[in-house]
Amino acid sequence: MKNAILFLFFIGATALSAQSISKNALGIRVGDNDGFGGEISYQRYLHENNRLEFDLGWRDSDNVEAFKLVGLYQWVMPIDGGFNWYVGAGGGVGSFDAGENDGAFALIAGDIGIEYDFNIPLLISLDMRPEIGFNDNYSDDLDLDIALGLRYQF
Repeated sequence: MKNAILFLFFIGATALSAQSISKNALGIRVGDNDGFGGEISYQRYLHENNRLEFDLGWRDSDNVEAFKLVGLYQWVMPIDGGFNWYVGAGGGVGSFDAGENDGAFALIAGDIGIEYDFNIPLLISLDMRPEIGFNDNYSDDLDLDIALGLRYQF
C-alpha cells in the first residue's frame, strides 16, 4: 500500500511539473549567423516533448546576397518555472552571390539552448548552433552561431 501511494504521488508530481509545448511558434532569431544576421523562425509541435524548427536567414549587402534555410528536430526538457532546455540536430541548404564567388551549399547543424515560456503567448530563447558547411569556399568550415530568439506562440 505504501508503495502504491508513493507511486501515485510521483506520477502526480511529474504530471504537474511537465510543461506542454505550443502547437506553433513564429518569430525571429537574431545572432551573428555567419554573416546572415536575423532569421525568421517557425517551430511546430510534433508529440510529447519534440518539435521541428525551421529558420530562414538572408543577407543583402553591397558585397553579398545570400539565403540559408535550416531545419532542426528538437527534444525539449522542462527545468522549472517556465524554463526549458533543448537539444537538436538537423541540416540546411543555402545560396550566395559575392560577385565572382557564388554558389550553393549544404550544412549539418546541432542545437543546444535554454528558453523561457511566459504566462502570455511569448517564448524567449538563447541557443548555440554549431554548423558545418559543405560544397563551397564560402561556408566550408565550422561556424558557431549564438542567437537570441523571440517567438509568438499560437
